[in-house]
Amino acid sequence: MIHKDRMTAQMDGDFVVFLIGMRINKPLLLHKLVPVLRAMPKMLRELYTKPELGLLHHEMWFSRTIILVQYWRSIGQLMDYAKNKDAAHLPAWQAFNKAVGTDGTVGIWHETYKAGPGSYENVYANMPAFGLGKAGALVQARGHLKSAQDRLRAQ
Repeated sequence: MIHKDRMTAQMDGDFVVFLIGMRINKPLLLHKLVPVLRAMPKMLRELYTKPELGLLHHEMWFSRTIILVQYWRSIGQLMDYAKNKDAAHLPAWQAFNKAVGTDGTVGIWHETYKAGPGSYENVYANMPAFGLGKAGALVQARGHLKSAQDRLRAQ
């Protein structure tokens, strides 16, 4: 559904924005690319079937560099998932290091940001629920939420 009004997303308390991705450096080496490409969908399926692990929502873009924006409830839950020996991440990370390591075939990266009241703002116009708007609650951006400065102050 397209929201024609200006909307803003609100979150209760702190949350985490986790950017993660990969860059295809040597596209002809498919035998090294395919396992890396398959790892993230498996992790996402696991995270969505177990909401107690802390993932709230994600968005993904594909090109030579694949980018995922993930919204997590807490840094603790993100770190716990990364180290969980019974979850899909740790075996995928170990397989990447064994198959690719530092040979330059595939680059991987991530950035982690902790956000909380007063440290973020957003607006969506003529958009369906997207990004933080799917992780949190969408409300109309009017009155005390009309401008970016007002939205930051309102938190």
